[in-house]
Amino acid sequence: MANETANDVLAAWETSSQYWNKHQALIEKMYATLSRALIEDARIGPGQAVLDVGGGTGEPSLTIAPLVGESGSVSFTDPAAGMVKAARAEAERRGLGNIRFHQCPGESLPFSDDSFDAAVSRLSVMFFPDVLAGLSEMLRVVKPGGFVSFVVWAGREVNPFFNVVTEVLDRFVPADAEDEDAPGAFRFARPGKLTKALQEVGAVQVTEREFAFMIEAPISVEHFWQLRTEMSDTFRSKLQRLVPDQVAAIRYTVQKAVAAYFKTGGMSFPAKVLVVTGKKPSV
Repeated sequence: MANETANDVLAAWETSSQYWNKHQALIEKMYATLSRALIEDARIGPGQAVLDVGGGTGEPSLTIAPLVGESGSVSFTDPAAGMVKAARAEAERRGLGNIRFHQCPGESLPFSDDSFDAAVSRLSVMFFPDVLAGLSEMLRVVKPGGFVSFVVWAGREVNPFFNVVTEVLDRFVPADAEDEDAPGAFRFARPGKLTKALQEVGAVQVTEREFAFMIEAPISVEHFWQLRTEMSDTFRSKLQRLVPDQVAAIRYTVQKAVAAYFKTGGMSFPAKVLVVTGKKPSV
């Protein structure tokens, strides 16, 4: 069952990689403040060796690389070949030569013990098929005294960027009962859940803070519909099961429901995440 879950998650992200690549610049802008939060909490600075687990189409590696500079390095990992390809292409376009790319899952990192000054994961630990194994691996490859830091979504109810579309779609295609421990965007929305897991694998001085920000971009309501339905494998799958008239009705209802978040001439959604950080015990 675990292997089936891992394969299903990987297949979904492999399919999604083409859309995340398509919207890469926009997604980077939307979540830029989350990369900065990780840099702050993981105490990342010039000259460090940093690991990015589940880096998607490049973040936060693309932001960290200039910060650590030529004397530092970033090791980007993602299990989806399409994500690795997209991230590498963007790094090459920017002339960032201090990022190394690896296609691998978080549960099986191809690095020696005590290799990195810090390890980060932005909006990806929620999708680890085996969370404790992934956390253990990240802690293993960080040097004693180094930090591991994660950003995960807070509750669905405080993140209308997700919730508005989900509520409308559920009226047409009822959602299955959710397993809060299964891979998914809100797997660690409950305060303390990821903190406990990180402590369980041996991290010390574990902290958790709620971080509020705005998901903003200069796009229209119509562009928002395209962005959301292409980014999400769940949404794409649901829409494929409907006839064109139903899809049109959903699109109209969603665009009407989110209009309040586009009053400034662009998109502006309030959002909340949890930033969870732990330290590897010193020898």
